[in-house]
Amino acid sequence: MDDAFGIIVVGDEILNGRRRDRHLDGIGGLLRERGLAVAWLRILPDDPDYLAAELAHTMAESVPVFSCGGIGATPDDHTRQCAARAAGVGLELHPGAVELIEQRFGQDAYPHRIKMAELPVGSELIPNPYNRIPGFSINRHYFVPGFPDMAHPMAAWVLDTLYPNGGVTMRQCSLRVYGVPESELMELMQSLTSLYPQAKLFSLPRLGQGYEIELGFRGRGSLREPYAALVAALESRGIRFDIVEEAND
Repeated sequence: MDDAFGIIVVGDEILNGRRRDRHLDGIGGLLRERGLAVAWLRILPDDPDYLAAELAHTMAESVPVFSCGGIGATPDDHTRQCAARAAGVGLELHPGAVELIEQRFGQDAYPHRIKMAELPVGSELIPNPYNRIPGFSINRHYFVPGFPDMAHPMAAWVLDTLYPNGGVTMRQCSLRVYGVPESELMELMQSLTSLYPQAKLFSLPRLGQGYEIELGFRGRGSLREPYAALVAALESRGIRFDIVEEAND
């Protein structure tokens, strides 16, 4: 069972600051609700060669991916063509997509809107409850529009239909440590990382007067043992701390 997904956001408008990304929060929230996680986020330009190369790279990996944006019919929409290049297939008019677009627009589907039905050979459709113009999937990559109001319900459908069992919820526990710099805790952190490889240790220093660090663990299994070891180590060194989130598994 896959428990983490990549997210690709396509669009120069994100990179040049004209719009802000909402997909990390939106799709990330859908994943977390189902006990899943975001493996990585990539924001890519509207550059066909670059986009095709990146998609070829991610299709060669084992992580399933949501790709948001660039599947429309305007000249700056390259994602459908780039997905086909990355998958090593051609484009074809998908009969199901043709039917949906014709139902939506009638004769006005031609000659331009029908291009949204030109999908990589072998694609499966992703239903769009907003306007019925579908997204598509190929090689465990799920291509949806850039508009969050469309993309996020479509991503939810993918998760609920294709990944219905969800995953094991990510747990977290942490302490807020005072009066010591990270450098003085490095040996302790390395020791805990070696002793408890199943738990991912994190250290988040806060800038300001004095030293303040949020130190803790994330993981899908029990965190009681590494949490107890961290508490014991800090107490034995006389280091002051407060509990942010206990290990409650």
